[in-house]
Amino acid sequence: MNRNSPVLTGSHIRLEPLSPVHADGLVAASSGGPALYQWSAVPIGRDAVLRYIETALAWREAGTAVPFATIRIADGVVIGSTRFFDIESWAWPAGHPRHGRQHPDVCEIGYTWLAHSAVRTAANTEAKLLMLTHAFEVWQMLRVCLHTDARNQRSQAAIERIGGKFEGVLRAHKIGADFSARNSFRYSILAAEWPDARRRLTERLRQPDREG
Repeated sequence: MNRNSPVLTGSHIRLEPLSPVHADGLVAASSGGPALYQWSAVPIGRDAVLRYIETALAWREAGTAVPFATIRIADGVVIGSTRFFDIESWAWPAGHPRHGRQHPDVCEIGYTWLAHSAVRTAANTEAKLLMLTHAFEVWQMLRVCLHTDARNQRSQAAIERIGGKFEGVLRAHKIGADFSARNSFRYSILAAEWPDARRRLTERLRQPDREG
């Protein structure tokens, strides 16, 4: 499967390669009000959504990201977006078992947001399960990172619940959703930790009313 265009399908949601055909759906998905996205940079309105898609596709062309539209299987509605990004392939020396691999070695998962109707449903947990399964079992990655705003305690708790290990604080790491110099909490999951994370995610999917 081409790493730039996987379709990842679960029981509740499907992750499709992001494209301009998703624009109207994303405009509707992000129309629930800015307060919902206090700590996440979410495109509001058609112009912002089109720029968001254009940037994501440019990153995909550069080989550094794989962006998705999140589709609710029950009705086919676009309910948000997420992506692999900061994708890296390391320069393994000749003779090393990972030399010449066709897949990347490490990445980050982020730019994840959902419509108001999909918050606290199984959507986010299943998206993480689909993406981490692809990262560790198809791409055979060594590490997947996740970052969140240092003020976003809900996101931090959600990452920790699935087995993300806190690595530290990146100070003035990036522009925050409020256009401040955001401090980020950095988490990671290593290949050896994936079986435990997969178990945690699977258990969370059995309790969709507790999603956060």
